[in-house]
Amino acid sequence: MTRQSITLTKPNDDWLKAQVDKEEYSSKSELINDLIRRKRNQQEEINWIRAKLIAAEASGFTNQKRDEILAESKNQLRRDGQL
Repeated sequence: MTRQSITLTKPNDDWLKAQVDKEEYSSKSELINDLIRRKRNQQEEINWIRAKLIAAEASGFTNQKRDEILAESKNQLRRDGQL
């Protein structure tokens, strides 16, 4: 593993220490790695949603009414065995 040296503000350091003291994590390093991992996963989700939105915008608009879209979505879910 790579070792890093970081500087923390007092409130952030106090919070990290409190998490370790509560035995939520065994060390500050473990907690920081978990925070980074969560942020990376969050960014992946954001990128996935962004790509879906871009694709949806590129596909154009519909003339269907709200109820028609809902019925079509439910039918698709039934066909896929998810409803």
